Amino acid sequence: MTAERVLAGLDPDQRKAVTAPAGPVCILAGAGTGKTRSITHRIAYRTITGEISGRHVLAVTFTARAAAEMRARLTGLGAGGVQARTFHSAALRQVRYFAPRLLEGRAMPELLESKARLVALAAARVNVRADRTGARDLAAEIEWAKSSLVEPAEYAVAAAKALREPPYDPAKVAEVFTAYEELKRRQGVIDFEDMLRAAVWGIEEHPDVAEQIRAQYRHFVVDEYQDVNPLQQRLLEAWLGGRDDLTVVGDASQTIYSFTGATSAYLIDFPRLRREAVVVRLVRDYRSTPQVVGLANAVIKQARGSEAKLRLELQGQRPAGAEPELKIFPDEPGEAVAVARRCKELIGTGTPASEIAVLFRTNAQSETYEKALAEAEVPYVVRGAERFFERAEIRRAMIALRSATRSIPGETPLVSAVVEALAALAWSRDTPPAGGAAREQWEALAALVALAEDFARSPAIHPIGDGAAVQRDPSLSEFVAELHHRAEQQHAPTVEGVTLASLHSAKGLEWDAVFLVGLSDGTLPTTYAKTTEQIEEERRLLYVGVTRARQWLWLSYGQTRSGGGRARRPCRFLPQLERRGGGGPERAGGASSLSRKPDRRTKVSSCRICGATLLAGADRKLGRCPTCPSDIDQDLYDRLSEWRTRTASELDVPAYVVFTDATLVALAERKPTAPAELLAIAGIGPRKLGQYGASVFALVAGRSPDDLAQENFEN
Repeated sequence: MTAERVLAGLDPDQRKAVTAPAGPVCILAGAGTGKTRSITHRIAYRTITGEISGRHVLAVTFTARAAAEMRARLTGLGAGGVQARTFHSAALRQVRYFAPRLLEGRAMPELLESKARLVALAAARVNVRADRTGARDLAAEIEWAKSSLVEPAEYAVAAAKALREPPYDPAKVAEVFTAYEELKRRQGVIDFEDMLRAAVWGIEEHPDVAEQIRAQYRHFVVDEYQDVNPLQQRLLEAWLGGRDDLTVVGDASQTIYSFTGATSAYLIDFPRLRREAVVVRLVRDYRSTPQVVGLANAVIKQARGSEAKLRLELQGQRPAGAEPELKIFPDEPGEAVAVARRCKELIGTGTPASEIAVLFRTNAQSETYEKALAEAEVPYVVRGAERFFERAEIRRAMIALRSATRSIPGETPLVSAVVEALAALAWSRDTPPAGGAAREQWEALAALVALAEDFARSPAIHPIGDGAAVQRDPSLSEFVAELHHRAEQQHAPTVEGVTLASLHSAKGLEWDAVFLVGLSDGTLPTTYAKTTEQIEEERRLLYVGVTRARQWLWLSYGQTRSGGGRARRPCRFLPQLERRGGGGPERAGGASSLSRKPDRRTKVSSCRICGATLLAGADRKLGRCPTCPSDIDQDLYDRLSEWRTRTASELDVPAYVVFTDATLVALAERKPTAPAELLAIAGIGPRKLGQYGASVFALVAGRSPDDLAQENFEN
C-alpha cells in the first residue's frame, strides 16, 4: 500500500483531514460523510509515510462493533499494529497489565458485569425498597454520577444542577450510592467506572506507569467525540499527558446520550481550547439521496443551543431518489397496517427485509408494529430490546391478568379490570415514574391498557339461541385470550427480517428503507422533555432517524391512538413537504421545499386506498398516495386523452388548459358519474364542471370521442 493509494478516492475535505499535520485535529463529520474512512485513512497515511509507527497509535471508540470495523479497515490499508479499542477495553487492558505494580502483589478485583444486584443490596441496607426495575434505575443514576466525576456526598446538588429526575429522593439516592461503594469495597469488586478511574489513578499517581503508557501511545484518535463523558475525558487527558497529537471526530447534531453523562462540550470547545487545531468539516453525504439529505437539513436547521454552533449542512452526493413520504393516519393501528403492507411491497419488489427498518421513540411502541407485521406475514427482528410479549414486565402482567379473571367480578368493565389487575404490580396510569427503566416498564404496561381500550371498542357476539345473538362488552378472560393469541403470532423466530428499533438503538446503523413512525407531539418530543436542552435532544433524535435512510424514507403518525380521543399534533420538528400546483416536486438545493406550517386553505383529503392524509396537490388530485396501487381504467384514459386533444384544438389552447395529465389520470381512476364526484377532484371547480362535465360523464359512461363529436356537430 502506497500513500497515493491511501489518498485515492478521497474527496477534498477527507483528503484535508487525512493529510493534516501532527497536532490537534478536529473532524466535524456529518452523517454519512465518511468519518470512519477519514480517520482510518489518516492513521494509514501517517504510518505509510513514516510520520508515525502504528504501534504508537491508540484509537478509541464506544462500541466493540465500531472498534472491530476500525481494525479491519486499518488491516486492509496496511496499517498494522494499531490498537483500536473501546474506552473500557483500553482501560481494562492497562489496569490488568499494571495491576501487580499498582496493587503491590494483591489480586486484581473482580469486574462487575452489572451493578443492579449489588445496588439492590445497597438499597435494602439504607431502607430503600427497590425492585428489579428500581435497582436498574438506581444503577443508571450511580453510573451517571460516577461518569460525571460526582462523589456520593455531592450527588444531590449535582443532580439538581443537571436537572436530573432521579428514581427516588436525591438524598436517598446518595445514601444508596454510599452503601453501594462500601459493599463493593467489602466484596473486593469494581465496576466499569472504577476501572476507568483506576486507569486514571495509575497514570496520575504513578509516574513510572505514566511514563511507560505515554511511551507506548503517542498518537490518539477518538471517534464519536460528542459522546465522551467527563470520566472518559479525564482518562484521555491522562493518556495525553499534555501532548497534542490528538485527532477527534464527531457530530454535535448526533448528541443523543446526554442522559448517560455524555456531553458534546468537549467537541464544541476543542477549537477554542486548542487554538492551533486544524478543523475540517465533512459535509458531502454519500449515504442518503439528496431528498433525504434535504429533509435532514430542514429538521436540524431550526436547532438551538450549544450543539447548533457546529451544525453542518449536508450535501447529498447520491443520485436523486424518491421524495420522503409524509403520511398522517386516523389512528395508530391504521398506521401500523399501512407500514406492514408497504414493507411487504418493498420486499416483494426486491428490497431485502434486512434493509428495512421501522424506528420509533420508545420500545413500548413496538407491539403495534410487531402485530401488524406478523399478520402481514412479514419477518421482523427487534433490536436493542426484547419482543413486546417477551419482556419481563409483560410476562408478569399476563400472569396477573390471568389471575384476575378469577378474582375480579365478571361485570367489571374491561379497562377497569385491567387497570385493577395491573395495580397488583404497583402500576398506576396516573403516576408515570421517574427513571429510565421504570418509565419504560410503565409505558409497556400502559400499552397493555391501550390494547384493552381498543379491545373494548369491539363488542363480543354472544349467541342466545335460535340463531339469535346479542352484542356485549368483551370480558377480561376474552382479553387475556386475545393477548395470548397475539403473543403466539409474534413469537416465531426469524433469521432475517425487518428491523424494529428505537431511535437510540438505531444510532450508527443504516438501511435502504426507513419508516419513522409515531411522529406526534408527546411522543417525539416525549412529554418528559421539559427543558430547552431536553427538547433539542429530541430534535436531534429525529435527525438521527432521518439520516439512517439511504434511499427511501417514510414519516408518519396516527392522529389518535385508536380512532377516538383528542387529536394529536404532528411532531413540531417535522417540516411539511409541499409540491407545486402542477404536481411536480418543488426543488430547493436538490431537496423538497420545506415549510413549518401547511396552507390552512388546503382542503384535507385522505387516500382512498390506505387512509393516509394527502398533503401534496398531485396526490389530492389522484385521491391516493403515489405509492398506493393505481386502479386506472386504461381504455377510459385513452378516450379522455383523445377527447382532450380534440377539445383543445377546437378552443385553440394547449391541452393542459383543458385538463392536466394528472387530472386525466385522476378521472380515469376515480370515474366520476355525478357533479359532486367531479368537484371532489382537486383542480376541478364549477367553471370546468360547466364546460366539460357533460362530456366527462358521457366518456365515463362508455361513449367515444367520435360519438361526442358527432353530437356536437348535429347540435
